[in-house]
Amino acid sequence: MGQLIPTDKIADYVGFITEPTEWFKVEQSQINAFADATLDHQFIHVDADKAAKTPFGTTIAHGFLSLSMLSHFAESFSVGIEGVQMGINYGFDKVRFLAPVKVNSEIRALATIDSIVEKSPGKFMLAFNITVEIKGSDKPALMAQWLTMQVVA
Repeated sequence: MGQLIPTDKIADYVGFITEPTEWFKVEQSQINAFADATLDHQFIHVDADKAAKTPFGTTIAHGFLSLSMLSHFAESFSVGIEGVQMGINYGFDKVRFLAPVKVNSEIRALATIDSIVEKSPGKFMLAFNITVEIKGSDKPALMAQWLTMQVVA
């Protein structure tokens, strides 16, 4: 876990912006594996010849592939409540896919803590506003509000 928040300082961390993660290259082999796992073999993802004839000029990653990378990125930007025993992926309040991630593009994430609420004693709901950036692009791949529940001792 990255940054640990003392329970008596939780209010100070609303609005906290994490450092961007390292860049991650999205390769065709990953896109193909995701297509196989999700049974989504639309040509725009897996057929380089057909995809070359589209306005994108190449294959693109599935939006859900880019979204699923948040689990990987969270290892870098993760923020936890001091004494956390476990974290639970609680879901998303909002997800928007804003720009395609072309094959061999590099992406990274940054997060801002939108809120921290103690839902019951020792159970904290954190809402993160996430942006997944594409290297060299002014437009992000996606923006999402990701909810996690952290259980502390």
